[in-house]
Amino acid sequence: MTPPPANSGAPGDRPARSAEPNDNPGAAATTEERPAKAQLTPASTSLLQRLKGWLDLVLVADVFLVIAAALWFAAAVLLHSRGVEAPLRLFQQLWEPLFTPAIGLLMAAALLSGALGWWRRRGQR
Repeated sequence: MTPPPANSGAPGDRPARSAEPNDNPGAAATTEERPAKAQLTPASTSLLQRLKGWLDLVLVADVFLVIAAALWFAAAVLLHSRGVEAPLRLFQQLWEPLFTPAIGLLMAAALLSGALGWWRRRGQR
């Protein structure tokens, strides 16, 4: 590293800046060094990350539940056409307490994801 040229002492003369970004320890902080306006504490960040992880896990399980329900329904309809009624009857019993909320949760997550994506794109303009 070469030292900057000496100041001639004339008013308005500024010392030349070197190419290195932080060669002067007394210089003002750059924008990268300034703290963000609203910083999260490490504990709250960790809690948010764990919550997001659990939510992602629930949504992945929900997707597989809905796919399994669709396959079960298709198989139950085929079996119903051959005279086997039990799978379709069980599917109908589980429709209201299990499959309807699972489909609703999946649709709500898709809508929320789309709305958040739209909100982020809108904020970047």
